[in-house]
Amino acid sequence: MASLTVGPLSFPGELVLLGLALALASGAAWQLRRRWQVDVAPQVWRALWLGLLVARVSFVLDFAAVYADAPWQILNVRDGGWDALAGWLAVAGYTAWLAGRHRPQRRALWVTLLVAAGVWWGGTVLLVRLNAHGPQLPALSLGRLEAGEQLLADFAGRPVVLNLWATWCPPCQREMPALQRAQQQYPGVHFVFANQHESRETVQRFLALKGLVLHNVLLDEHGALARHFQERALPTTFFFDASGALVDVRTGELSDASLAQRLARWPEAVGPASVRP
Repeated sequence: MASLTVGPLSFPGELVLLGLALALASGAAWQLRRRWQVDVAPQVWRALWLGLLVARVSFVLDFAAVYADAPWQILNVRDGGWDALAGWLAVAGYTAWLAGRHRPQRRALWVTLLVAAGVWWGGTVLLVRLNAHGPQLPALSLGRLEAGEQLLADFAGRPVVLNLWATWCPPCQREMPALQRAQQQYPGVHFVFANQHESRETVQRFLALKGLVLHNVLLDEHGALARHFQERALPTTFFFDASGALVDVRTGELSDASLAQRLARWPEAVGPASVRP
């Protein structure tokens, strides 16, 4: 999903939608309390928290093999790994159970749930459509870490994962090993690491210190990509299909599992053996 930029801050699109859904659901519960004299706010909050828990558990189960060697990563909810459909089904099931037990609150419960679900799914469809008509892989030329220049459009013909990062950015540092493993596991995908606003010496020193071996490390010393995509947050990762069309954006940290979730759209690009953390 795309992100929302407010002044110097950027927020992941799914986080914005979740916050908006929670806010409007709370507002609807308050209005219904005044109109129908029933208070469903506590039940609504329990239902939505249950939905978040189930969404995370379902995602973890889907990618259990990825978590097998690093189970502590299950708690890393910053990676954006959620199964939204499973979460909303859990919310609907719990709401149906509550409605059966508390008949006076039934109508208010369903109205509030529909408000929250409508905001989430309506916003999700809108953001997907915006991405579908989003920019192509830009025809920009950036410096290569080794030497010379690299035209980004030359990567078209295969799917491209374009990561905007910096050495001073903690979530960038945390996600780099996962991106390195994915680069090995998916030889049919071009992984491109566009460093923002830093010198060749700074980037080389960082990679050597961290023991990272990455292909296609580029130097965007003037932030041309951030301006092109109007994206200020780091890290931000763009996913392009083989034709160069933008199909997904992740603002924030990626883990092995949340990266695998996005790369699953290109099963033909996976290598003969998986590489796990």
